[in-house]
Amino acid sequence: MSDIIRRDPRAEWIARNRLHPLHAAMQPAQASWMGPQGVIRKNPHAVGFIGPNGVKRIDRSGAQQGGAGKRSAAAEVLLPLHQVVAPAFYIAVVPDMVGGRLGSHDRDLLGLAHQLAGNDGAVLAIVFGEHKESGFSTAGVDRLLVIAGSEYDGYAPEQRVQGLRAVDNQFTPRHWLLPDSRSGGGELGRRLGASLGERPATRIWQVRDGTCVGRAGAGQHDISRAVPRLILAAAECAEPVDETRHEALPVELSTTVARSLPRIEDLGAVAVDPAAIPMAEAEFIFSGGNGVKDWPLFHRTAAALGATEGASRVAVDDGFMTRDRQVGASGTWVTARVYVAVGISGAIQHLQGIGACDKVIAINLDPGCDMIKRADLSVIGDSAELLEALIDAVAAYRNEAKRDAA
Repeated sequence: MSDIIRRDPRAEWIARNRLHPLHAAMQPAQASWMGPQGVIRKNPHAVGFIGPNGVKRIDRSGAQQGGAGKRSAAAEVLLPLHQVVAPAFYIAVVPDMVGGRLGSHDRDLLGLAHQLAGNDGAVLAIVFGEHKESGFSTAGVDRLLVIAGSEYDGYAPEQRVQGLRAVDNQFTPRHWLLPDSRSGGGELGRRLGASLGERPATRIWQVRDGTCVGRAGAGQHDISRAVPRLILAAAECAEPVDETRHEALPVELSTTVARSLPRIEDLGAVAVDPAAIPMAEAEFIFSGGNGVKDWPLFHRTAAALGATEGASRVAVDDGFMTRDRQVGASGTWVTARVYVAVGISGAIQHLQGIGACDKVIAINLDPGCDMIKRADLSVIGDSAELLEALIDAVAAYRNEAKRDAA
């Protein structure tokens, strides 16, 4: 018998290709293991791993779609509780809370606050009005302050600054952290800086050893300075908290917030044509692919939902949608809060383009396609029947809302 070691090119290719269904079987390394502190560590190269920015890796193995026997052991482990009984100081965080929930930018900000707080400080999150978030404890919040009142509804930056001034007087935070975003955090942070007499550090993407680094010159240069009291941080400024759970103890203001005389009148939301919203800025995208056979029905559904229309490359190449509506690595990278994919199988270029979307909903006939495995919610069925039912459900909901208003 020959002693020559024969290679298997196909097996080597499968071992390199993380998208192949047999890739996991070719990996000798563990996908997860328990660390010395009882925390489940994850292999970032494993199939189905969720990265530090909350982006779900592509999983063609079906492990994430299986039953309870296939679930990761990390889901069954209770994270260690991080308690700060008597905080030496506070790190105040004012998340955007778009839609009443913590976004990825907010979670990055809480991760940065947790770094600044260390073991002696506590992270204080300030939320205005009602919210729908139930995961403050796993996001790194030690103390939660909800400032309620109709005066904070809508666009009310002056009144919110008054509330933050009251928080500053009572808790005297060591640092203030706000997201440098277009959702309100950037403007509110600059207004707060003017009110407190603090010069904020803007577009910060790194804080280390008493120095913060921020972007400048249209993102072409970095500026380093000592960490100030007020920080306006960019997205991915730090890794979100994912290895500990926190108490999120509710606290209250000891004084009543003075009601300011508004110099800005909020006239409410302005109706905007969804088709006029650039794809990169759209919050709700209704995207169609090769599986859509009735495009007039698709357009009617998008109009009923008030969503911005998108498409896969196949639909664009076939002439059903214009090139500026193409989503993916070869089209437009989107960051929608809700992305609905109708009849899209999920090519790698398309999945790359929707990697930063918060919630993905897939409608498809193939339960094994990549888009179904990427989606947070999947509906298996004929797209035409589902879209008709969706239009009827939206119409019924709006009619009921009108009757309640009357």
